[in-house]
Amino acid sequence: MAGQLGVRLPAEATDRRAAYQNGFQDDGLLLAFLLPASKVDAFVTGLAPEDELTRRDDPLQQSFKPTTPFSHLGLAEPETLPDVREGQVCAPCEGDLNSLEIAVHSLDERSSRVYLRGVD
Repeated sequence: MAGQLGVRLPAEATDRRAAYQNGFQDDGLLLAFLLPASKVDAFVTGLAPEDELTRRDDPLQQSFKPTTPFSHLGLAEPETLPDVREGQVCAPCEGDLNSLEIAVHSLDERSSRVYLRGVD
């Protein structure tokens, strides 16, 4: 899945989870993994997001039903979690990928879960 998203998965990534959902017009690609907190900034910088990631301290209050939910992977949606940095990596992206978004949820001082959602 990392290859389809155009992402190089860090060697330190653990608890790797991925899904591919065939859609009517677009396909959804999900990739989530745990990364040591000390490696997160380097990973995000390597993706070269369009803008700096924004920090959201509180979960979104509105009901959120993504087209390609991370619940397929047994995970909470990043929009429903507190202490998340998020943003657009690319739209449009190079190759077949239409867009790629990232969310980083800090689990504790040692690790964070990285969520990547792409549209192909």
